[in-house]
Amino acid sequence: MPCSLLNLCQYETQKLVRIRSVKLGSLKWTLNGIILMFICIMLLWNKEYQEYDLVVSSVTTKVKGVAQTNISDMGEVVWDVVDHSGPSQGKNSFFVATNVIVTRNQKQGKCPEVLHYGKQCHTDKDCEKGYSDQHSHGVQTGACVKADILKKTCEVAAWCPIENKKKPPRDALLASAENFTVLIKNNIRFPAFNYIRRNILPEMTDTYLKKCIYNRRTDPYCPIFRLGDIVHEARENFSDMAIEGGVIGIQINWDCDLNYLINKCLPKYSFRRLDEKESNRTLYPGLNFRFGRYFTVNGVDHRTLFKVYGIRFDVMVFGKAGKFSIIQLVIYIGSTLSYYALTTILIDWLIGTSFYSREARQNFSEKKFESVQDKQECLFCVSFLDENQIRVVKRSRKKRLQEVRALSLHPCKDDSAGLRALLSVLQSSDVANAPSQNGQSGRKVEERRSAEVSLTEMPRPGCPEWCVCGSCRPSSSLLEQLCCRRGRGRCIASSPFFPRLVVNRFVLETMLLYVDPLAELREGTQLRHGAYAQYIRWRFGDTTPREAIPVIPSCCVRRIREEYPSSDGKYSGLSYSGPSLSSSNT
Repeated sequence: MPCSLLNLCQYETQKLVRIRSVKLGSLKWTLNGIILMFICIMLLWNKEYQEYDLVVSSVTTKVKGVAQTNISDMGEVVWDVVDHSGPSQGKNSFFVATNVIVTRNQKQGKCPEVLHYGKQCHTDKDCEKGYSDQHSHGVQTGACVKADILKKTCEVAAWCPIENKKKPPRDALLASAENFTVLIKNNIRFPAFNYIRRNILPEMTDTYLKKCIYNRRTDPYCPIFRLGDIVHEARENFSDMAIEGGVIGIQINWDCDLNYLINKCLPKYSFRRLDEKESNRTLYPGLNFRFGRYFTVNGVDHRTLFKVYGIRFDVMVFGKAGKFSIIQLVIYIGSTLSYYALTTILIDWLIGTSFYSREARQNFSEKKFESVQDKQECLFCVSFLDENQIRVVKRSRKKRLQEVRALSLHPCKDDSAGLRALLSVLQSSDVANAPSQNGQSGRKVEERRSAEVSLTEMPRPGCPEWCVCGSCRPSSSLLEQLCCRRGRGRCIASSPFFPRLVVNRFVLETMLLYVDPLAELREGTQLRHGAYAQYIRWRFGDTTPREAIPVIPSCCVRRIREEYPSSDGKYSGLSYSGPSLSSSNT
């Protein structure tokens, strides 16, 4: 089967590290409890267990009310719904007139343009026949005529007399419109749930609708509104707004819960002013429009021009309906599970700060993260006799390995089981060597051991400057310039344990045969490599921190090579092609 297909039948999981700590355990469950409480509150508060649909709406309105005004040149005038409601202003809106400027008995003719709409002239040359612009009331005839006793303007062909008043009366003529009422009929539908509703509720009767008036506190669901109350709810004064008009928004919000146990779907009304009342008063404030009433006198067309100011009411409908959905509940629970990662992030951050000691932080980091080094980055592992820790250093092209600063420090591992196994092997080695120690060969062994101890205690001639134990040999490679100590003292090779553990033939043969029971042991290379590996196991253990390459000090390499020399006297030196126990000195 191809390798790509085999990969499909594999499962990968994350590596977890369990830290036994009362502080961290209590903090973990406290944070998880807070997150769970937050998730439950948001679930109930925002009703995240529901499926939602937006409202589809239609609105119709009916305004009722009659007002009487006393207008100059017209006398008393009664305004009914046809008069004060005016033409439709758009979808879902209605208009109510509150103030008016009337220009009576206009007919087609020639008259002087009013001064604030036309320019002042002195002769007919100042006027251009047939000229007009967007501010003119008519088309110029080319004549300059008197506008009043002192000033002249260009004559225009227009509806005369021209409207001359620019500002509306300061007391609104139709201020009593605040007592008008409007019936708002709102029909809604939620297509996803096939649910239909209107703001005239089923329990409302005809008798109730003839008497009720909306009140936010006492009758919040009545669909009949008094205009003055609407403006008041929008925090405006009707008398002031009626002078120049404006725009008021009536908002209907449907927030419906269609679950069988609750099944609540009622309208909620709110009001606000939509136009900007604080703008510069010269920049066309309020709302107004013009219309005319036409009539004929002696075969001549006349009209009465009305400039009407008023308030436009825009009805805006918002809403959504919700219903329980197991799919939405599962989606919400799945999306909130990621919140628990905040607990891990916070606790990991606390471990990385002064909340724990440096040794504990480093130990946690080594357990949790497994580092893989780039091919271009090579790390080495160094152990000094006078330090109870292992150093991880980076290769340097300028400094000796003896002087390179450590990237991290790691405590030496407790290998009691391995030590007991080694002691049993050493005891067997002593028994095997016992007969030879009674004769001449035994005396030679003792003489050689005494010579080795005295040699390692005395500095050798030509000892390099970086050596502090007095037993290292010179080397041109910076990676091989490493001593067994940081400060001056006895060499590790002078320890009685070194010849018995590292270079003892019986121990090395036993370890090599343990790895490969059918190995054919030879002099030199195999035993020398076995001695290197034995030293690494002794000082570094079977696994090195951060997969660094363990490096044997120069004095120990010299001692091993003296015991098991190469047949041709050539050695390859330190090899760092890959982080393994055998890739050291050869």
